[in-house]
Amino acid sequence: MIIATRNQGKAREFAELLAPKGITIKTLADLPSVGEIDENGQTFEENATIKATTIAKMTALPVLADDSGLEVTALNGEPGIYSARYAGDHDDAANNQKLLRKLQGVPADQRQAIFHTTLVLVKPSGEKLVVDGEVAGQILTAPRGDNGFGYDPLFWIPAANKTMAEMTDSEKNAVSHRGRATQKMMKQFDSWWEA
Repeated sequence: MIIATRNQGKAREFAELLAPKGITIKTLADLPSVGEIDENGQTFEENATIKATTIAKMTALPVLADDSGLEVTALNGEPGIYSARYAGDHDDAANNQKLLRKLQGVPADQRQAIFHTTLVLVKPSGEKLVVDGEVAGQILTAPRGDNGFGYDPLFWIPAANKTMAEMTDSEKNAVSHRGRATQKMMKQFDSWWEA
């Protein structure tokens, strides 16, 4: 199965979660012939579907694609589907700086945010499985933690009393938006895989 990402952190998370199935995983890093895919959808599901179906057609293999993003209430849902390229193309540091700049002066009790992910699995036959996951938290005024990627160092989860970047991989997989979506996916995976 191809995990439609070049992000090694994301690939590692999915590989760990799918390991019990005994499925060989490849990523876009293993497939240099797959160029940039124009994710021009208006929703997380549309973007993930574009990515998954394009790669499934090119490779004749099943594909797992996700589109994830941070939705900040005080910013009317920004950065949303533009999370990875909020301040530039996949520049985590610049994205975090832009987010902090836009939230400057916003009090702690108004910094609520949701991490959202939509997972889309597509077989070359077109058989599709779609699941969503979310986790609520708030945006800190400064990054904390060295694990994770993207907005993880700024995303505080009150119930855990730490940021996503302060969690171990297993702690994060248990509570994260991607972890929750993957748990839903795994409940339906066998029937999709065997269909």
